Amino acid sequence: MFSGSIVALVTPFRNGEIDEGALRDLIDWHVSAGTHGIVPVGTTGESPTLSHEEHERVVRVVVEQAKGRLPVIAGAGSNSTTEAIRFVRHAKAVGADATLVVTPYYNKPTQEGLFRHFEAVAEAADLPLIIYNIPPRSVVDMTPETMARLAKLPNVIGVKDATQDLMRPLVQAALCGPEFCQLSGEDGTALAFNAQGGVGCISVVANIAPKLCAEMQNAWRDGRIAEAQAINRKLLPLHQACFCEASPAPTKYALSRLGRCADEVRLPLVPLSAAGRRIMDEALAAAFG
Repeated sequence: MFSGSIVALVTPFRNGEIDEGALRDLIDWHVSAGTHGIVPVGTTGESPTLSHEEHERVVRVVVEQAKGRLPVIAGAGSNSTTEAIRFVRHAKAVGADATLVVTPYYNKPTQEGLFRHFEAVAEAADLPLIIYNIPPRSVVDMTPETMARLAKLPNVIGVKDATQDLMRPLVQAALCGPEFCQLSGEDGTALAFNAQGGVGCISVVANIAPKLCAEMQNAWRDGRIAEAQAINRKLLPLHQACFCEASPAPTKYALSRLGRCADEVRLPLVPLSAAGRRIMDEALAAAFG
């Protein structure tokens, strides 16, 4: 259902508020660059520091501006099942195509707790749901066996896998079935993930280089493997620079250099340091020079 280069979209700020004009312009840019989908209000969209009202406003604006030109997978995760259900229902109400729901962070549920959380969220709205499994941030890892239980639910259609374990797509395909949509959550291993059965990447780097990321995924899909690998090598400095400091500060700095939005982030994140700016400037030169 979803594949290719799907951008984990930043949320632009100006003077502490959401910069709606810049947000709309970013969506138009992604459409013209060939991006295959948009994920608003994920981690890269600074969802932890958005109010519930801001979260819902961003999803609504993205759906309105996308106008059906590319799918919108609305971030809808929370470590509170009740809050996640609220966000999923809102995404459904405003016309999102699917939701991305992260494994509950901080409270460290058991595998049974994970299953029941996602079961409740999936049943709350008739909308495709993609599990976001990111142990480094959530401190809990959904096992392939738990994912297979969830894959039997009609709404649970896939996973954004940020485990960096390249055995996972093989194991998950065996347990969840070949139609289960497996998307990488790590730019640096996205092509390798495809080789193991993935169908694309929910990408941070696509914020900065949407055309190159889309072309890389298109080349892989079409069997132009050497071309995809060449693009990936070109993107390598960006893969690294986007996480030289806490994300999305490096990405927002890069976008400010490209004239797309301000580099403003919300505390506890801070703007990119001078050393980080040098790293990102070199990466931008490598990708676009």
